[in-house]
Amino acid sequence: MTLSEIADGLEVTSRQRDRGVAVADDTETPLVDRLESHADDLPCTPAATATLVDAYTAGRSIGDAAREAGVAPMTGAKALHRCGVSGICPLAPSRRGVVRDWLDGRIARSEAVALSGGDDADFALATYVETHDPVPAVANAVDAHVAGTAPLGGGRGDRDDEALGGALGSPDGLR
Repeated sequence: MTLSEIADGLEVTSRQRDRGVAVADDTETPLVDRLESHADDLPCTPAATATLVDAYTAGRSIGDAAREAGVAPMTGAKALHRCGVSGICPLAPSRRGVVRDWLDGRIARSEAVALSGGDDADFALATYVETHDPVPAVANAVDAHVAGTAPLGGGRGDRDDEALGGALGSPDGLR
């Protein structure tokens, strides 16, 4: 195959496709204020949700984050799911199919719980995840908040504690 055969059918255009304006969120609006307009879509208050997000993204477990926010762990998991945080469902994707089968009425609940391999709480949370999608506007606000406060990202710049605790050393030591 020659280059002319490979290039056959290719054409050059004089215009580029307009992809829109890139958006950067530098409003520094607190997360709780961003969540206020979506309070009806969240299983707990915007303040509790903001606390959950901060605690969970700082590395705490869902249970610890929920205690800090003053909500039940199940409510905390539901709120994090609605915020678009991935990995909240306790069941593997193949076992979530069992939940969908139960929701579609193909199998009995007791059979679905047994087949899912989890307990009643795991099954209840998986059912919530299957029946409630993350709220896109909330997920975008949480993503912007997490990206803006990430210890290694170009965050807000108001954090004195470096995430790696000085493990990288200074650039002067590289010479």
